[in-house]
Amino acid sequence: MKTQNIITSEPLPIRLWLSDLEAGALDQARHLANLPFAFHHIAIMPDAHQGYGMPIGGVMATEGVIIPNAVGVDIGCGMCAVRTSLTAIDRERLKKIMPVIRLTIPVGFQHHKSPQDHTLMPRIKGELPIVEHEFTSALRQIGTLGGGNHFIEIQLGSDHHVWLMVHSGSRNIGFRVANHYNRLAMALNDKTRDAVPRNWQLAHLPLDSEEGHCYFREMTYCVDFALANRLLMMERIKEAFWDVCGAISFDSPLNIAHNYAALESHFQKEVMVHRKGATRAFKNEYGIVPGSQGSVSYIVRGKGHPDSFASCAHGAGRLMGRKDAQRRLDLNREKEHLDRQGIIHGIRSKNDLDEAAGAYKDINQVMQNQEDLVEIVTELRPLAVIKG
Repeated sequence: MKTQNIITSEPLPIRLWLSDLEAGALDQARHLANLPFAFHHIAIMPDAHQGYGMPIGGVMATEGVIIPNAVGVDIGCGMCAVRTSLTAIDRERLKKIMPVIRLTIPVGFQHHKSPQDHTLMPRIKGELPIVEHEFTSALRQIGTLGGGNHFIEIQLGSDHHVWLMVHSGSRNIGFRVANHYNRLAMALNDKTRDAVPRNWQLAHLPLDSEEGHCYFREMTYCVDFALANRLLMMERIKEAFWDVCGAISFDSPLNIAHNYAALESHFQKEVMVHRKGATRAFKNEYGIVPGSQGSVSYIVRGKGHPDSFASCAHGAGRLMGRKDAQRRLDLNREKEHLDRQGIIHGIRSKNDLDEAAGAYKDINQVMQNQEDLVEIVTELRPLAVIKG
């Protein structure tokens, strides 16, 4: 079992599952530990790196408030994984499947040319002003991958089955909700005498306020939309497999989110747990920890560790920023790394290096650092990748 690193110099302890946290992320963790409404301790997962306001890979519980920037702009971003009945797939069939997927799932900034069926959208419950304003646009965004680190991957599992995996979030609707309520929180915080320093980017909304209630409702809708988005993409991927491979079957999807806030009970207290780039890992709960393009991913089972607020890493975690990766990484070396493994990939130019394997931490080290948080159930080796 790994030993946590604990920082005790701040009002609340900071518990870290890594020893090499970058300076900017460490400063952000210290800010969290100084918030008057933060509860018990701050937990930093082994894939952590600097984000806006709160480290990506951070977990924080609060009393009486919710913090939009501790959830982030891609509300509900997460993973979906499905095991197929296939026990092998050759490269030629993969090459036929990939174009079919690209035809039916827009990537990057692309949306569907026509609105999707409105019944695919989560039901609107209560007053959701930003969601309602963005609803028509979202009908063209549901079932789209997005950009950045989002991906579709076909994998071969250690259980000798082919798996499908999708990483995506709430698209523009989550971005709009996040920015609206962060601006609102900043304006409200500026009016209080004990405001959190503005440059910490951690403005909060009281849970008992109308603003806090409204953000929580809209955030919850975005989590549901992100799930619906992943499920629709997974259906389109399954259709591509049926087209090429014929009558195969698929297990029920495993879905997890890693950007959200939820009311939970920890240390005999009901608190608002913010997970920003962190996966819930309740005892015996199944989860997904993806690697980078070119490294393995994992299906895991949680151990419910109290010190992590029953959480674990959400992936490998960035080793370098996007522009830094494009400057520092060698294009030919990164392509050869993928080609040697026989992975069908999309690394073509220097612009693609922000999502190369070399831009990410070693997933094996991440998993070693969280042996006390999760156990590995299935290892998934990449066969073909579509990046956002």
